[in-house]
Formats: sequence, C-alpha cells, structure tokens
Amino acid sequence: MEKRYIPISIPSMGNEEWEALKAPIESGWITQGPKVKEFEKLFAERHNVKHALAVSNCTTALHLALLACGVKKGDEVIVPAFTWVATANAVMYCNATPVFIDIDPVTFNIDVTQIKNKITAKTKAIIPVHLFGLCADVDFIQQNYPTLKIIEDGACAAGASLRGKPAGSLGDIGCFSFHPRKSITTGEGGMLTTDDDAIATHLDKLRNHGASISEEQRHHGPKPYILSAFDIVGYNYRMTDLQGALGTVQIKKLDQFIDERQKWADYYSENLKDISWLHTPIVPDDYKHGWQSYVLFIDEEKSPLKRNDIMEVLQQKGIATRPGTHAVHMLGAYANTFNLKPHDFPNAYAADQYSMSIPLHNKMVKEDFDYIISALKSF
Repeated sequence: MEKRYIPISIPSMGNEEWEALKAPIESGWITQGPKVKEFEKLFAERHNVKHALAVSNCTTALHLALLACGVKKGDEVIVPAFTWVATANAVMYCNATPVFIDIDPVTFNIDVTQIKNKITAKTKAIIPVHLFGLCADVDFIQQNYPTLKIIEDGACAAGASLRGKPAGSLGDIGCFSFHPRKSITTGEGGMLTTDDDAIATHLDKLRNHGASISEEQRHHGPKPYILSAFDIVGYNYRMTDLQGALGTVQIKKLDQFIDERQKWADYYSENLKDISWLHTPIVPDDYKHGWQSYVLFIDEEKSPLKRNDIMEVLQQKGIATRPGTHAVHMLGAYANTFNLKPHDFPNAYAADQYSMSIPLHNKMVKEDFDYIISALKSF
C-alpha cells in the first residue's frame, strides 16, 4: 500500500466559507457585529439554549463563566485531572484553586463518584469536561450536588448530547471551542451558552470591556454620541465578524460532520476490535458522541512496543498521532504549586501515558482509514 500522509486533523472548509467572508469585508464591519449575532442565534437554536455569546476562544469562555458564577480568590473549583490545561488555567485566572479529581478510565471523563470526597465549604463550582466529544455525567452532578455551579467545558463537544439534551444546555453555563482541531471551526473562537437571562447579560458586559451596550448598538442607535456605561471591569474577549461569518456556515454543517465522524468511528472500532492491546472508545447508552477525536488506550503489558514508540512508527508511515491530552496535575505549574505527584490520580496518569489519538476528520477518505487500520494491525 502506497505511503500516505494523514494529519491528525484538517478543518473542513470550502467555497461557502470564502463566499461568507465577503459580507463583512465589503461592509467594512469586521469587528463583532451582525455576523457574530447570526452565528450566536444559529448556535443557540442547535444547542437548545436561550442565549449563546461568542468570544475569542474557549479559554476566555471558561474565564468569563467562572466570573459570572461568582468565583473569586479563596474559592475552590473542581476539575478533572485529565484535560487540556486551559480548564485549570481559567480557575487560576480568578485567583481560585483548582481541585483535581481522577477520571473514569472507560470514558476519560471526570469520575463523578469521587466528587463527595473533594467538596469543602470553599467549593464554588465544578467544571465537568466533555472530553473528546463525549458528555460528562452532568445529570449525576445536578442530582447529588444541587448547590454547585456547573460550568460545562464543551470545547470538544459541539453537537454532542446526554440523554437527548445537547451539550451546553446541561449545566449553568456551557463553553465551546472553534479551534481548527474541532469539528467546526472559525480559526480561533469560542462560545458561551446559558438559559439564565441575568448570567447572559453579565457575560455580555464582561466580554466587551464591561460596556452596557455593544459597539453595534451604539453606532446604529439614535444617539451614537452617548458612550456605554462601563459599570463593571470587563475584558476584550470578543469574536470578530470575519469569524462569525465562518461560523454561520460551519454550524449548518455540524450535524453532517458528526454523522460522518460517527460512521468512521464505528468503522475504526469494528476493524480494530481484535487487536488485543488496543482499547477502543466506549460510548454509554443515551449518549451522542461529538467525535472531536478518536482516542485509543494502549495496554503496554500486551503491546509489542511502548506507546511513544508506536507513535514514532506511525509517524514514519505518514500517520500523525497525539496523546489524548495531558494529566494537568503532572504539569510543572500545577505539580510544583500544589505539591502533586503523578500517581495521586492513577487513572489520569495512565491516560496521560497510554492514550493515543489517531486521525479522524471530515477530509479523510476510506483509503486513509484503511491505511491507518492496516498500519495498526501490522504491529
């Protein structure tokens, strides 16, 4: 079989996205404006929420969500130990303390049965991460800890759902990413979702310097000379209308993209199931996976090579791979600050050391999947 080059991910964009960019370019309105508003409306409708507010990326979404939930210095926020570092970083931005919890080794998501061991009088919120596109069990958290503010880190989970409810509609606030590795992209970019009117109003101010009205409202209103009342200290976390224009096209393709990824995820799982040293992803009943990534777990007691060596061989064959993500408690900034050891969270440690993401995106064709499957079987 001829050697191929298959990147871990490629954004799926084309002529429609090119055409969508013309409107903001020709109008001259390229900062946050009408295209962002249109994207927000479409995103809110798809995720069954009252409000969607676009921001510069998912990390800023997490930061604003924490602030809107009243998280401040001295508070504690529960986060999974295995996630992208931004989840914990956002807590630190608020001068609060991230409290790590181990993960369920089957789903890679936060082990909700361990929450009771970490709750203190200082616990203000929890950030369940819908890792790789599979929703965390937010229902369990709501039922057992009704006073906790729940901020969904749905960076990977646009279009995913739990028991029929879309990601972003499960907790108090949802946070999404449109980074190029996500199923839909605006380059960079993020989105906040909520059903709470007061929270939405507060988030809208926070993302726009603390202004009480938007630039678009001010310029097109009856009294453009009246400046906004800056009654709180805010941030410049806005999305541009160029990104919003891309988002209006991409969101309409979301379900098609996920359906395609589901088809090929099933194809992977069926064709890799007999490799004894590979554990393929498990999707519990009543969950719809968003399939931002297809992540394997390598059993090094059975595998012919160590995870990193397998990744090296695949790279030589033109197949890009990545570790699933990282155990945040093992990263220097957190290990040193909080005196954490690798095996403090054994499942997160194992996921850090033995997970491997293989290519899954909407630019791939059957020959790509067959080439990757053949390469894995060749070990």
